[in-house]
Amino acid sequence: MFTAGTVIAATAIYLLMLAAFFSARQRRFHVPVMIGAMVFDFMMPFYLYLTKDWYRRLVTEGELTSFLLWTHLLLVLTLYMLYAMQIQSARRILRGELSLRTDHRAQGKAVLLVRAFVILTGALMVETPKH
Repeated sequence: MFTAGTVIAATAIYLLMLAAFFSARQRRFHVPVMIGAMVFDFMMPFYLYLTKDWYRRLVTEGELTSFLLWTHLLLVLTLYMLYAMQIQSARRILRGELSLRTDHRAQGKAVLLVRAFVILTGALMVETPKH
């Protein structure tokens, strides 16, 4: 289902997110990087669906009942919910409600933590090539 390439790409985007998180006051860098990372994360399931043999992996090999798979899925859904909260607070901050910066930063920390676990669980599901 996952390949080492997808994990490497997700890790590279994560490192960019870390850089953007620590340079939040530089909006010209922070905002595009965070938007790009969110778009990347929203598009990854479509990429995996279109390029991987889901039926074989999930049904034939029986991974549909895997605890790791369901943990990964719930972490991804949690990440998407955090992204929605981030977008809402970011829009309000850009409109001038600067009191939300503390909440936005706390949400950002949660995003980074959850995304790290998404990458970790994805890495644990990397399919090794059969010789």
